[in-house]
Amino acid sequence: MSRNVLISGASVAGPALAYWLHHHGFGVTVVETAAGVRSGGYPIDLRGVAVEVVRRMGVLDELTAARTRTRRVTFMKADGRRAGSLSLEALTGSADDDIELPRGSLTSVLYKHTRDDVEYLFDDSITALDEKTDGVDVTFRGGTRRTFDLVIGADGLHSNVRALAFGPEEPYLHHLGYRFTGFTAPNRTALDHEAVIWNVPGRMTARYAVDDPDRVHAFLAFASPQPTGEELRDREGNLRLTERTFATDRWEIPQLLADLRAADDVFSDTVSQIRMPTWSTGRVAVTGDAAHATSFLSGQGTSMAVVGAYVLAGELAAHEDHAEAFTAYRRTLIDFVERNQALATGSSSLIPRTRKALWLRNQATRLLPLLSRTKNLFGRNTTRAANSLTLPDYPTRTTEHR
Repeated sequence: MSRNVLISGASVAGPALAYWLHHHGFGVTVVETAAGVRSGGYPIDLRGVAVEVVRRMGVLDELTAARTRTRRVTFMKADGRRAGSLSLEALTGSADDDIELPRGSLTSVLYKHTRDDVEYLFDDSITALDEKTDGVDVTFRGGTRRTFDLVIGADGLHSNVRALAFGPEEPYLHHLGYRFTGFTAPNRTALDHEAVIWNVPGRMTARYAVDDPDRVHAFLAFASPQPTGEELRDREGNLRLTERTFATDRWEIPQLLADLRAADDVFSDTVSQIRMPTWSTGRVAVTGDAAHATSFLSGQGTSMAVVGAYVLAGELAAHEDHAEAFTAYRRTLIDFVERNQALATGSSSLIPRTRKALWLRNQATRLLPLLSRTKNLFGRNTTRAANSLTLPDYPTRTTEHR
């Protein structure tokens, strides 16, 4: 069977899927709205079965070499006094072979290992999908029209492919009650491979120092009703809302707000998940955050993207019928997805909403280092969820492609 696949998105899920599809003999094209692969980025994690996937890709050593190794996470009270400090392992349940690294390091490695075998179309996007009995006619923003056997959306929480194939995102977007803004800022306090998290009930700021000694990744998050899409796209409106929300806070918050106003890489969104009753329609499917975003509260989005790409490619290789492959893809992953999404839906230790919840979190961060066997007391559920899938073995299958 001739199978040429178009993937929308060149972040993590897209190139990972491209790698495995090529491995199984498919012809692959990746379209990406950005002008190239995005470099830099905040720290992400590969945990559990995702580590086995990158080992099977042959890139484990490269990714391990790019590890950032955050040494500790310190929690601060409203007035700037330290509430407690934990190792990253104690907080997240990270195992010795889990990998924390800058997002850009992962995307660069994935691109490096696919660019010679996969067609990349940068600075372009899909504007229309017209499914026929034997393929999908695709119209690109640049005016080009091409036909593919399958189209996969690996284009994130607000997926363009999902919107074109499944309709508006509202039925699938589950708001978890928070909004956030991220940006890079000067490293004014000489943080070194560490994170500092400040809280009052319903509000959080975080600064992560990774490998650049002069810059930190900064986040401001706060409890909020779900905004409209128009509100989210209003950059100035988001800045003003964030400034108003944190206007009365002290310690280092005024300086952080000044750094936010001066930043040129501000990104704002909701803390949300994607929950869909199906991940495919006809010859179109979604993967990664486009299919099952977990939100940053789970810490599992990148791992889910890598594992989902491996399974989707494997099922497409194992089945002659794409509909059967898409069904098997969801059947294999759905329990794994739901376990990892559940990590973010309980009471968040990152952004406690009440004074009592915040007090309990702070007490835990103060007392746990004094106890033995503290590792995984916070992160044991993450460890279980990250390892809750028995990774299938898919024999390599060579298919003819145009």
